[in-house]
Amino acid sequence: MLQSLITLSDQEIELVITAVRQWCTKNHCEIDSNEGRRALTLAIDLVQNSARDRLLQNLTDRLGPRSGQMDPETFGAS
Repeated sequence: MLQSLITLSDQEIELVITAVRQWCTKNHCEIDSNEGRRALTLAIDLVQNSARDRLLQNLTDRLGPRSGQMDPETFGAS
């Protein structure tokens, strides 16, 4: 993972960190947890291979809610 960070610009690194922090906050996990590391790895891949302006949305689409977390939208609550 760290080798992949070397290939990113400072702006891309900031984008990755910001998106992963937002995803972790939304999903109630730490960035250094297994879920956080998984999000970081995916974010690096996404920023290298897809539209940067949708990074957080792409993370959410790919990872979904954290395992064991009850998302009200998923369970039909309003």
